Amino acid sequence: MCPSFGKEDIEMRIKSDYILREVAGNYVVVPVGKAAVNFNGMMTLNETGAFIWKELSVEISEEQLLAALLGKYDIDEATAKADISCFFEKLKAADVFE
Repeated sequence: MCPSFGKEDIEMRIKSDYILREVAGNYVVVPVGKAAVNFNGMMTLNETGAFIWKELSVEISEEQLLAALLGKYDIDEATAKADISCFFEKLKAADVFE
């Protein structure tokens, strides 16, 4: 189960030791530097995940991210909040947030 949206009122950002690349139409996140030692492998993202990842390249709050997602995609707010929460849970588990 994913955490509830807005549970933490903080701004988050992806660590600089991870880079997003598009390879043959697929989005992959690759660790570089120190992260490459601790994180074996890479993550694959869909288009929405890549959009969220790019938004997280600078500090952004969940509310700001929600607004960006709603502005980019034809999605209802409840679904967007659930998607963001699940995505955050996966990123936290992978320890990619600063």
